[in-house]
Amino acid sequence: MPIPVTIADDSSLSRKVVRRALPVDWDVEITEACNGTEALAAVNSGKAEVLFLDLTMPELDGFGVLKYLHEHHAKTVVIVISADIQPEAKRLVDSLGAFRFLQKPLQPEELKQALVEVGLI
Repeated sequence: MPIPVTIADDSSLSRKVVRRALPVDWDVEITEACNGTEALAAVNSGKAEVLFLDLTMPELDGFGVLKYLHEHHAKTVVIVISADIQPEAKRLVDSLGAFRFLQKPLQPEELKQALVEVGLI
């Protein structure tokens, strides 16, 4: 049974990069979200057991998504993929329950290692 995965990023190019970096043999059903509001809609409709999340997005940013998930004890595995590598951003992401913080540009090997560590592959 495929794992429901959502890729949330306001850049279609960035969503494509994440999609291409996923292991080819990983059985997933992918949903894409252009902003945090769409990402939460995907979570609430069961389409995001795993959420790849950018931090800088319109309407609702990644920090807002993480805060909502943290406050509602969501069981979504969140892997943040962002160019915002400031130490404070990383601390906040960690405190809000993200599993990993991967830096853009995304390296497929780093993504695969994060998926192995969480037990998804």
